[in-house]
Amino acid sequence: MKDILALTGNEAVAQAMRQINPDVLAAYPITPQTEIVMAFSQFVADGLVDTETIPVESEHSAMSACVGASASGARAMTATCSQGLAYMWEIVYIASAMRLPIVMPVVNRALSAPINIHCDHSDSMGARDSGWIQIYCENGQEAYESTILAVRIAEAERILLPVMVCFDGFITSHAVERIELLEDKVVKDWVGDRKAKYSLLDVDNPLTYGPLDLQDYYFEHKRQEAEAMRNAYQAIPGIIDKFERVVGKRYDYLEEYKMEGAELVVLCLSSTCGTARTAVDRLREKGIKAGMVKLRFFRPFPAREVVGALSKAKAVAILDRSDTFSNRGGPVFNEIRSAFYDNENKPLIVNYIYGLGGRDINVEDIEKVYTDLQGFHKQKKVETLVNYLGVRE
Repeated sequence: MKDILALTGNEAVAQAMRQINPDVLAAYPITPQTEIVMAFSQFVADGLVDTETIPVESEHSAMSACVGASASGARAMTATCSQGLAYMWEIVYIASAMRLPIVMPVVNRALSAPINIHCDHSDSMGARDSGWIQIYCENGQEAYESTILAVRIAEAERILLPVMVCFDGFITSHAVERIELLEDKVVKDWVGDRKAKYSLLDVDNPLTYGPLDLQDYYFEHKRQEAEAMRNAYQAIPGIIDKFERVVGKRYDYLEEYKMEGAELVVLCLSSTCGTARTAVDRLREKGIKAGMVKLRFFRPFPAREVVGALSKAKAVAILDRSDTFSNRGGPVFNEIRSAFYDNENKPLIVNYIYGLGGRDINVEDIEKVYTDLQGFHKQKKVETLVNYLGVRE
């Protein structure tokens, strides 16, 4: 029997962490993530978990503590966003290079400057090449279940990479939703106990983590890290198969909505997918062949699945909630354009950067994107490759 509760996205993730009951949680508060650790700390105070919680002095220290704990064989978690993620940047790379399966909810928030506490994806997208697996969640239910899923993904022997579970600041983190919680025993059985093959605390079999690694072996270790992400791409579907039997729903690399016969398609991430779904419904009622693709995993990047989903469309808009400042569009757009390079069936692909600093995107905004796609399809060309949606000129 599932418990059904009214919870914010942050509270839902805290519930997932309670059920996971990690050995160590090290974290520092930062808006809009703070509520996760506050709620979890209450579980600790109430004796509902036996996690060793470490209230550190900074996010850099939080990830450092998680690295030490995970290297010792413990199951370690933290949570952060925005400047906090930027502050732990140095250790984020170390965690993945050491192949430590840390799970970290990231409540997406804009990076300064100017100072902004609202949602965009500049924080996690800035860490896209750090060697962490990245999952993007549309709502609180997905954030809750993805946190539970992430533990098995991170700790799989073929993978052993840390995972970010990303969801939109305030839009998802502070919105109250109907959340279905799995039974505690179901989650406990799913995550099991971490069985670390190597531990710093194993004095009978001493080993070294993070040694000086110059020209002689550094390249080989980086290649191993790259292979781990390739292994993750191959192994994750099998873990998803098992998780589907637990939760009764499927968390594939991407999700298609009304893509049967769709000619005009929008691809987006996280909470914007709900808004895009409504726009598709309206346009379908008018006879427009609109569709939507939700990209759930950004790392490993599922190029084959993306190309398969979009190749039959006539025109596609990629919605990015961050910019690369390269004059070539957002990070999702660049990945998808690259994926289509060798494909014979190429739709027209255009980029829309939107919602920076938490600016709202509404149904009408996305309908305008579909109107633009109609024009591009009719003209057989894209007028402006990179567009800024909803910004004052």
